[in-house]
Amino acid sequence: MILPQKLDKIKVPPLKIQGIKTKLVPFIAESIQWDGNGTYFEPFMGSGVVGFNIAPEKAIFSDTNPHIINFYKDIQSGKITSLMVREFLEQESIKLSATPEDKNSYYYTVRERFNKHHSSLDFLFLQRSNFNGMIRFNGKGEYNVPFGRKPERFKKALITKIVNQVAWIENLMIDKNWEFIQMSFIDAFLLMKQGDFVYLDPPYIDRYDGYYDNWNPEFAILLSELAQNGPSGYAFSMWYENQYRKNSHIEKWHKGKIITTKHYYHLGGKEKNRNAMIEALIISPENLNIEKFDQVEQLSFFNDFIEN
Repeated sequence: MILPQKLDKIKVPPLKIQGIKTKLVPFIAESIQWDGNGTYFEPFMGSGVVGFNIAPEKAIFSDTNPHIINFYKDIQSGKITSLMVREFLEQESIKLSATPEDKNSYYYTVRERFNKHHSSLDFLFLQRSNFNGMIRFNGKGEYNVPFGRKPERFKKALITKIVNQVAWIENLMIDKNWEFIQMSFIDAFLLMKQGDFVYLDPPYIDRYDGYYDNWNPEFAILLSELAQNGPSGYAFSMWYENQYRKNSHIEKWHKGKIITTKHYYHLGGKEKNRNAMIEALIISPENLNIEKFDQVEQLSFFNDFIEN
C-alpha cells in the first residue's frame, strides 16, 4: 500500500511556486488510503510537491501551463541535468549581480528571452529570482512577474540547493512510469479508471490571480462533479475558513469526507501579520485512512468540522 505514508522530511522541488503545499504534505499523505496499484493523477500539478514526495510507481502529472510540463519533461529526457543547471545558474548569477534592482536588471533580459524561446533553464531562473515565487502570464501568454529585487539572489548555497533539488527529481524518475502532459483537468478525468487515485489542488476559490489561464466558479463546480461521480478515488485540497468567512464552495463536495488542519500564511515579519487559514482535505469515503480518522462523518455543510 502506497498510502498512507508517514513523511517526516519533505523535499522541495526545484520550481518555486506561490501556494506550494510543502507544509501540508505530511497531513495529506497520512490522511489517504490507496493501494497504489492504479495510476496516480495530479491534474493541477503546479510545483508537484505532493506527488513527488508520495512517489507513486505510475503517475500522470498534468497542468495547463506548458512551461511547468516542459521543465519536467526536459529533466526526464535528459535535456536538462543537475550539472547543466549548476553551470547555467553560475553563469547567469554573475550577470544578474552586475545589474541594478530596478527595471534595468538582467532579470528582465532573461524574461524577454524566455518569452521568445521558452527555455526551461530560463524558466527555472525566473521562478527562483522573481517576486515571491509568483507564476503569472498575461493575455498573450507572456511571463510578466516582476523581479524580486535581489541581484545577489544566486549565492553558492542557493545554487547548490537548486542543483540538489533537480538531482532529486532526476533520481526519482529513474524507475518510475511517469508522464507529464499539458492538458485540462477535464481531459485528465477522461483517462481515469477504477483503482486510480487523483489529488486535486486547483486554484483556490475567490483567491485566483492569473496563474496561466482562466479559472472560474463554473470550472470549480464541474471539477466537483467529475471527481465525485468518476471511477477513481480522490482527495481535494481547498481553503475552508479564515477569520473573516467560510468557503461556501465546500458545499458542492457533499459526497466526500472532510478533515481539516490549520495553516499559517506569512504576510509580514511580525506575528500579528501571520494569518491563520483552515485548510480542508475532502477525500472519497473509501480512501479515507480510517485508522487515523475513525470518527469522521459524511460531509454536511460546515457541521462535521474536525480539526486535526
